[in-house]
Amino acid sequence: MKKQRITLNDIAILAGVTKMTVSRFLRTPEKVKAETAERIASVIKEVGFEPDSDNPQITSQSIPRVGVLIPSFNNQIFSELLAGIESVTEAQGYQTLVVTYDYSLQKEEEQIAALLAFNIKALILTDTAHSLRAEKYLQATKIPIAEVMGIAAQPERINVGFDNIRAGFEATQALIEAGRRHIAYFGSMSDLRDQQRYQGYCDALNAAGLSTTHVSPKKVSSIETGATMMQEALHNVPNLDAIFCTNDDLAIGVLRACQAANIDIPQQIAIVGFHGLEIGQITTPRLTSIKTPRYEVGKQATELLLRRVEGHDTVSQVILETYFLVGDTFLLP
Repeated sequence: MKKQRITLNDIAILAGVTKMTVSRFLRTPEKVKAETAERIASVIKEVGFEPDSDNPQITSQSIPRVGVLIPSFNNQIFSELLAGIESVTEAQGYQTLVVTYDYSLQKEEEQIAALLAFNIKALILTDTAHSLRAEKYLQATKIPIAEVMGIAAQPERINVGFDNIRAGFEATQALIEAGRRHIAYFGSMSDLRDQQRYQGYCDALNAAGLSTTHVSPKKVSSIETGATMMQEALHNVPNLDAIFCTNDDLAIGVLRACQAANIDIPQQIAIVGFHGLEIGQITTPRLTSIKTPRYEVGKQATELLLRRVEGHDTVSQVILETYFLVGDTFLLP
């Protein structure tokens, strides 16, 4: 019978420290506090642990790696982002380590620590707001870091994204200019990007002297969730004539609920989604949406990161444009 291998996590548990601390001790013991180092060394000696090629977490990798954190594997918007990232990493001989954190700040900090323990060369984050502990991890590491999908101004980090506030404002402004006066915003997890789109929506309505309506289940979005939200809105929101959704999943659910209720789209209710997913373009009627440059975000962020890995100076921020993807659920004025 093959002997069970002692893992880095086993040592961390026995020593009462994190995996990242054990990894740091094995790579650069001089950077670990003397008392902690002594405790880890004692555990290693007691269990007879020896680093080898079967323990990739603590040995130098022959293939350099880039860590990537995304909030959900179920959210389709990140597939194009990952494709853009991997178009660069594969061409330049890097591997990607992709983990998810389910929109949880606590889980994000745990996953950041886990990725840093793998001695990655660079890190890509899909959020720009983090917990205090996560920020300590990020500020302590010396590897290049990129924050993508939104706009941030964190010193020393690369930022490649698009302006969610402006995109939300422009989508809502177009609905107002088309004569819509009772426009609801359908949100989802209420993460920072969702909040920023909602802010743009509110800014446009406030400027026009119109009232806002915010519908949000505060859970991961889906087509079914969008349909349920629409069914409730039809009962609770009077005179509804337009809906701006934080993503296309919700928007397609809204469209299906309207069709089931024999509501004429877009004459009675206009629908605008966000991100411009392919699924929205094969529905009948085709979904009008805000197209976001997710592939290009991933590609440019990774190109800049790997240039920094190689020691080159780069720009710190790239802001890409969004645009209307014209469909049939809302006709631009």
